[in-house]
Amino acid sequence: MHIATENRPPVQRDRLLRLEAVEALVGLRKSTIYLLMKRGEFPRCVQLTARCVAWPESQVLQFVQDRITASEASK
Repeated sequence: MHIATENRPPVQRDRLLRLEAVEALVGLRKSTIYLLMKRGEFPRCVQLTARCVAWPESQVLQFVQDRITASEASK
């Protein structure tokens, strides 16, 4: 008998955030978020459908934490 869960790593859970939630979390507007993405300074969005994107919550929160850390280090 084979058990399906044997030797499999646990699945990391992550929420996908739509633009409105990302804007609220980081305090930036759509145009700035997309500009930072283009520069490679903000997490890339995930294409959900042809017209729908979202951002992994963990990456957005890491962006916020990195900005806080950088701000504290420059003091």
